[in-house]
Amino acid sequence: MQKLELRIPELPFAVEEAMNRLRVNIKFSGMHTRKIMVASTFPNEGKSTVAFNLWRMMAEAGFPSVLVDADLRKSVFKERHAADQTRDFKGLAYYLSGQAEYEDVVYATNVENGYVVPIAEILENPSNLLEDARFKELLNRLAEDYRFVIIDSPPIDSVSDGSLIAARCDGAILVIRAGETPKSQIRESLQQIQRVGCPLIGTVLNRVETRSASYGRYGRYGSYYKYGYGYGYGREK
Repeated sequence: MQKLELRIPELPFAVEEAMNRLRVNIKFSGMHTRKIMVASTFPNEGKSTVAFNLWRMMAEAGFPSVLVDADLRKSVFKERHAADQTRDFKGLAYYLSGQAEYEDVVYATNVENGYVVPIAEILENPSNLLEDARFKELLNRLAEDYRFVIIDSPPIDSVSDGSLIAARCDGAILVIRAGETPKSQIRESLQQIQRVGCPLIGTVLNRVETRSASYGRYGRYGSYYKYGYGYGYGREK
């Protein structure tokens, strides 16, 4: 198995604690909840950040976990996390199009127990690939090999890709940007997820600001609980 060296951003203390609560809640969602989609209604709500750090914390807690970058139209994984920006690697699209096999696209990382299926190239219209049986087969095999399969999904309302991915998952987490995402659009996203038979595990309210003195110097980060749990994040998208 090849290895990718990743840049791991340091999180503020309050955010790290909130992400840890998210991890714990998911751990108690049941043994059959293995393939978890992390999505948002619109771009730039923070779903890629949530997906990456949830995957990292699951792995560091001792659960073999794999992060699948399935945002084939607008992936940020390589730009944010690949230590070697010049390196070429095979990724999800190569597997879905039959140009690579399972062993070619699953990479070990410098996160213990952490593995990734990255994206090598951005595609304009990946819907046909996500509908293909190979995508379902890939997720099912990953779920056999790893305890958690965390899937960074495209935004739900932008394209049909998110619904296609939700149909293959055991549960979904919807990331919502505080004060920005209209409630009507949130309801529509939740309906789309549930319409394809994917249970909603919970929602994450992102970029919350609080003034609670109990947070001390981290007072600008807050926590928010909805449908079981949530967390507040800072400025990073």
